[in-house]
Amino acid sequence: MLKKILVGIALLSLAACADPVAEAPPSDASAVSFDTSGKQAHITSTKVDAIAAELPEAVKASGKLVIGNGSAGGGQPPLGFTADDNKTPIGVEIDIAHLVASVLGLQAEVQTTSWENLFLGLDSGKYQVGISNIGVSELRKEKYDFATYRLGLHAFEAKTGSGLKIAGPADISGKKVAVSSGTLQEAILLEWNKQNAAAGRPPADLKYYQQSADTFLALQSGRIDLYLGPNPNATYHVATQHKTEIVGTVSSGYPIQGLVGITTKKDNGLVKPLADALNAAIADGSYAKVLAKWGLSDEAVPKSLVNPPGLPKPPAK
Repeated sequence: MLKKILVGIALLSLAACADPVAEAPPSDASAVSFDTSGKQAHITSTKVDAIAAELPEAVKASGKLVIGNGSAGGGQPPLGFTADDNKTPIGVEIDIAHLVASVLGLQAEVQTTSWENLFLGLDSGKYQVGISNIGVSELRKEKYDFATYRLGLHAFEAKTGSGLKIAGPADISGKKVAVSSGTLQEAILLEWNKQNAAAGRPPADLKYYQQSADTFLALQSGRIDLYLGPNPNATYHVATQHKTEIVGTVSSGYPIQGLVGITTKKDNGLVKPLADALNAAIADGSYAKVLAKWGLSDEAVPKSLVNPPGLPKPPAK
């Protein structure tokens, strides 16, 4: 079944880079149709022989690209989740998998698994690549290679019509902001509160809820002003519930720009053809169509990079 959903967020242009501090989307929303059926057509491109020739011989001989995706158990729309038929994996990550495989002249074989088993599968060679909202980090780069394909963004959600715009620490001063404990989002808010304190501004009052339903109930009732969570999840929530709006974004790797990458075992010869395939899809416009299909044009990158700077390693204890 094709579900027509009005997305209450703006689709930003394919910017060359995004402000790692925060950037509020434009106020005019775009309408997007989300196809949640199991029979939907994936957006693909034409094979580029020169890029396919870069593949390791064993991969070329197999004729397929085995992709691990951590959406087992239903997943998280619009990243990777289960279609209306309760069995077919769909979402932006699944479409990226099919798009890249098509440029390489390979058949995409997507296997869903848990987040933990995704990395075990990459380590063992069960999966040739992982496409599952995996952020580039310096720690992960010790074991894996990355070809980037999306900006990592977090989004501030507010009640529709709040009039709020979040572009930096001063904008959350004195506000009640919900966030999940132990997350990158919480670390950003704690850092922003330090900056507010240094500037003589009141800190934000951070609130913690166990269930997302409780968070959004608090947002609707006015007990909190904002919720900071992953941008893709916020995008889908805004689209399906029509009660909140995105009033600003911040890089997942603040203060550097966070990036999401196709992940593969280090030095296995796949990362360059993967990046080249992504860049071919960027050039021919098929990449932009995939992100627009899922309301994530604001996360588009102008170029796929191989192993760029990632989230720093945590300090040694």
